Amino acid sequence: MDKEQIALQAKLELARREFYFYCRTKAPGFYKKDRVYLKDLCNELQDFIESDEEVIVIAEPPRHGKSRTGGNLVEWLLGKDKTRKIMTGSYNETLSTMFSKNVRNTIQEEKADLSKPVFSDIFPGVTIKRGDGAMNLWSLEGGYNNYLATSPTGTATGFGCNIMIIDDLIKSALEANNADVLEKHWSWFTDTMLSRLEEGGKIIVIMTRWHSNDLAGKILDWCVKEGKKHRYVRMQALNKETGEMLCPEILSYKSYMTKVSAMGPDIASANYQQEPIDLKGRLYSQFKTYSGELPDFKAIKNYTDTADTGDDYLCSINYGVTFANEAYILDVLYTKDPMEITEPKTARMLEKDNVNVANIESNNGGRGFARNVERLLKTNKTKVQWFHQSKNKQARILTNATWVMDHAYYPEDWHNRWPDFYDSMIKYQREGKNKHDDAQDAITGVAEKIGKKALFSFD
Repeated sequence: MDKEQIALQAKLELARREFYFYCRTKAPGFYKKDRVYLKDLCNELQDFIESDEEVIVIAEPPRHGKSRTGGNLVEWLLGKDKTRKIMTGSYNETLSTMFSKNVRNTIQEEKADLSKPVFSDIFPGVTIKRGDGAMNLWSLEGGYNNYLATSPTGTATGFGCNIMIIDDLIKSALEANNADVLEKHWSWFTDTMLSRLEEGGKIIVIMTRWHSNDLAGKILDWCVKEGKKHRYVRMQALNKETGEMLCPEILSYKSYMTKVSAMGPDIASANYQQEPIDLKGRLYSQFKTYSGELPDFKAIKNYTDTADTGDDYLCSINYGVTFANEAYILDVLYTKDPMEITEPKTARMLEKDNVNVANIESNNGGRGFARNVERLLKTNKTKVQWFHQSKNKQARILTNATWVMDHAYYPEDWHNRWPDFYDSMIKYQREGKNKHDDAQDAITGVAEKIGKKALFSFD
């Protein structure tokens, strides 16, 4: 045997033993060495299969290979043990059939290029049983009912499995926010799929985390309540701390930001960051928006909460007050920049919107900030007032939350204009620890100033 053959046989043996190398042998152009996240994903799956854990949930951005890797896992497991019985569940019959056909076709693939290994090179003797190769249900020679592909609208009658794979049941934000759809998924899992899992069987859930009550979320809660051994593998497209993308070749930072601006941060957070979009536990359950021509204002005001510490945000809000005492948010400055930057920015913002009165909290250096903003103003239209805020911040925020939801209006595209402010507002939790409350403090200040009096004066 020459050196090339020895090297090939070593490669095939490694593919039999290690799932990651099976994937690399099958598709080296996708499972590249520099795509470390794919190696991590493969190793997580193999480690799970070889462990005593019962459930693994994998949340990964779209187009990054999670479903492809799930299909490869089915092939590899059947190649190693032709007695395994595997059932996969997908969004609909079309997708479940496609998943099944890809696996079946890989096993049946005939060698056309001597330099390119195929399934039969890695797992010789593993073939589809003649006459038993339907698209959604088939067996291997020497096995029985090895594979079934189904969906919430399909059937699993008469089929048992020791490996269950559920792949992306939710395809849109509309479905993610439909409580009936989410409940049907859970009923399908408990009433149909779970009843087909044999003793000692394993569950693999591959999903985009759209909602905290999606199937992945409910299964994770179920595992905790029932004391089931499980693991949760969560991969985000963007590492917000380092600014690095999970795989720039698949999704660059520029493309990611383009998608975020088009679909909105909440949808993008679910799709790419695996952060559910539902409002469960959030303080503000709705936000009113406006577009087109603005109403008549009896005053244009500003409320500014300066940063308490170096890690806090400065939040400055320009707003128009209608004769019905409602607030139309005109502009927002929400930043961690130092005061030498925020002071001139705030002054320019006040000038731009012809603000009549700017109320600036004097706590923690706010008085000095207010004086500097006043000095930087190039107009005498704005009266700058500073005041000491002595009331409990959390109590103020909670007390005024209903007013904020009912009477504050934001531009229709506010998620694009002020993404960090928007993100803070939609994710702020009623209970539990919030990392920042600067946006909420400022919008609460707006509510207090409008609710305090009729505002026919500019005081």
